[in-house]
Amino acid sequence: MSTNIDAHAVVSPKAQLGENVSVGPFSIIESDVTIGDGTRIASHAQIANGARIGKECIVHHGAVLGTIPQDLKFHGEVTTLEIGDHTVIREYATLNRGTHERNKTTVGSHCFLMAYAHVAHDCTVGNHVILANSVNMGGHVIIEDNVVIGGIVAIHQFSHIGRHAMIGGGFRVTKDVPPYVLAGSEPLSFNGLNIIGMKRRNFSEKTIDMIETAYKLIYSSQLNVSQALEKIKNELPLTEEIKHIIEFIEKSKRGIIGRRR
Repeated sequence: MSTNIDAHAVVSPKAQLGENVSVGPFSIIESDVTIGDGTRIASHAQIANGARIGKECIVHHGAVLGTIPQDLKFHGEVTTLEIGDHTVIREYATLNRGTHERNKTTVGSHCFLMAYAHVAHDCTVGNHVILANSVNMGGHVIIEDNVVIGGIVAIHQFSHIGRHAMIGGGFRVTKDVPPYVLAGSEPLSFNGLNIIGMKRRNFSEKTIDMIETAYKLIYSSQLNVSQALEKIKNELPLTEEIKHIIEFIEKSKRGIIGRRR
């Protein structure tokens, strides 16, 4: 099957389209664009210069990918938006390319970005991430793998969300959200572990129990965060998950969310 471009689409002859790509009516694909094999672009989408889209993606009606950053420090430098394979971008989502500070915005593979989601300049979104409707990210946000974020969540610029975390809908992210946790309430707080998510991804009971012990020390003991981390280092096996929790918190620049009041 060859590439299928609707007669009413506007596709630059300089754009690089793979095999079996389809482009719906009234969509615009600019010159400096690469689209992988089997990707489908629906109607009225705009794929702007700098967009790099992987294989077998689906871009729905009205989505806008690769447009310039909403950043006053941007001065027309050449940057990119890079999207992995098998990612779905729903209606009217907007994904901007990077600025000179990182030169790119990246979204991983097997992600699901729902309607009206916004991925700002220089953000990093990992693999298997779900952003529900109208999640709005500021610039330079990092979202690690297997994160789920509920609808209408605003994420402050430079925030960091750890892998396998889940954030409830309608909240604001102003501090870093550690890995494996459930976050909710106002202000956003630790609400426990994302146990269902971890079980679905085949975490063992032993691993979940160790993660739970670590977070009890961080959030339920009388220790401050630094003291809790030292106790975790001394008393728990330094598995991959425990090391990631320690490193995430130690490297946090905005500070981590607190316990629920």
